[in-house]
Amino acid sequence: MDKKRTDDERLQKFLAKAGIASRRKAEELIVEGRVKVNGQVVDQLGAKVKPTDRVMVDGVQVRYEAQHVYILLYKPSGVVTTVTDPQGRKTVLDFIDAKGLRIYPVGRLDYETSGLLLLTNDGDFAHRMMHPRHVIAKQYEAVVEGKVSEETISLLQRGVTLEDGRTAPAKVSLLGTDGLTSRLLITIHQGRNRQVRRMVDAVGHPCLTLVRTKYGTLTLRGLRPGEWRYLTERELESLNR
Repeated sequence: MDKKRTDDERLQKFLAKAGIASRRKAEELIVEGRVKVNGQVVDQLGAKVKPTDRVMVDGVQVRYEAQHVYILLYKPSGVVTTVTDPQGRKTVLDFIDAKGLRIYPVGRLDYETSGLLLLTNDGDFAHRMMHPRHVIAKQYEAVVEGKVSEETISLLQRGVTLEDGRTAPAKVSLLGTDGLTSRLLITIHQGRNRQVRRMVDAVGHPCLTLVRTKYGTLTLRGLRPGEWRYLTERELESLNR
């Protein structure tokens, strides 16, 4: 049964709450002209919908999901963080039995990177997790080329200049080195594309492997690559705080 809507609300928020996509992606769907309200294309982000309106995306009527789900996946490397892939590569959804619910990733990990990834059908939750004002720490273990010096670690901690601007201060520590490679523990609060890989490359230590080991208070404990579980109520409350 659909959840009742008692007030007018912005179209992109309605689409996010209905589990179609994150709010940012919902805005893209609107601008692209893929959304109709009562048979008319609506491509303005300020548009609102009433509880009685009939909303369709790509010709399919939008309904609220019966329940929201929140999933933690240990993403393997060599997997794309998308719902579908035109090149036929394995996606993160190939690992999850969503029981017919339309879920999608919260943010992304690049193709080569493994580790902790959230998926949901709750667009408001996804929007909060990815919004810049909600500072959520993301921890990575990186194996990089060469022996990383204390001076380089200090540079990474202060921030490095990339093509899209200077990175914010990060927590960086050396976990070990054999002289040929080094293992770093890096915690950032930003979410730029391939940020950690670009940071270590910028200081002369290209990344060999990268694993996201922690997201906020969440960890990979008990999971192997390709395995997943639902978030507990306590974990969800912690993230929402």
